[in-house]
Amino acid sequence: MKKFLILLLIFPILLSSCGEHDGSEYIPEYAETAPLSNIIYIFGVHPLHNPKRLFEVYQPMIDYINARLNGAELRLEASRNYPAYDKKLFGGYFHFSLPNPYQTVTATQSGYKIFGKMSDDNNFRGIILVRKDSDIQNVSDLKGKNVSYPAPTALAATMMPQWYLYQHGININKDITNLYVGSQESSIMNVYLKKSAAASTWPPPWRAFIKQRPEVAAAVMIKWETPPLPNNGLVVRNDVPQSVVRQVRDIILSLHTHAEGKTILEAMELSRYEAADDSTYEPVKEFLKKFEKEVRPIRLAP
Repeated sequence: MKKFLILLLIFPILLSSCGEHDGSEYIPEYAETAPLSNIIYIFGVHPLHNPKRLFEVYQPMIDYINARLNGAELRLEASRNYPAYDKKLFGGYFHFSLPNPYQTVTATQSGYKIFGKMSDDNNFRGIILVRKDSDIQNVSDLKGKNVSYPAPTALAATMMPQWYLYQHGININKDITNLYVGSQESSIMNVYLKKSAAASTWPPPWRAFIKQRPEVAAAVMIKWETPPLPNNGLVVRNDVPQSVVRQVRDIILSLHTHAEGKTILEAMELSRYEAADDSTYEPVKEFLKKFEKEVRPIRLAP
């Protein structure tokens, strides 16, 4: 009898619910006092590679961090090009990010602080490529020709090579045509396809390109290279809880201490990450001042 009475009470409610259903997607609501999942923090990486390659290289590190992170979860986000990444970083969209050194020092003016960096500073240098069958022998031979780069805000792959050309007698605003082609791979392909007389990039993507496209890389060679600067930084938005920052920092900075971490780092062409702060990037700030004064503005107008 009790079961019958309960059914009588529930049945009208069920009918009412069925009658009011409008076919829209059901989205459950959860009380804030009882969350069912970790807080998501976005980890953005500047366009070291095209988005597909970037996920192949950096998602294993994110997975490794998430397996050890308490109360939070990182989500990797790639950007289609440098302008898209810059807009998100300088707009405060990312919680954590791995920017190039120019973006690192600029991000500190947009609500971020530096907590680490890539090691192996000797890798952070510009390289200028030409085809092996090219008639380019001296820097002056580039006058009147195209030179390709990933983007105006790429430090090692654009600004440092442009500084090198400037120091060797090239007025980059008048003597050559600068092609900003969106990615490291595109810059390399431009010189291979003879769309540019020279291409700028930096050692890690060049070494990765040699592995992925050996038949293309075989036709190209490094002609010139620049002195190094401090490598890419690790930044975090100022409002991320310190408990989360400490966990992420400690996990990343200890990757080189065990076999799984070393495998992750190997894919990045990197030996380790290391601690860093604002003072680490003083040489970058000095370079940027000289570059903007003597060569060109960094963030070019569209």
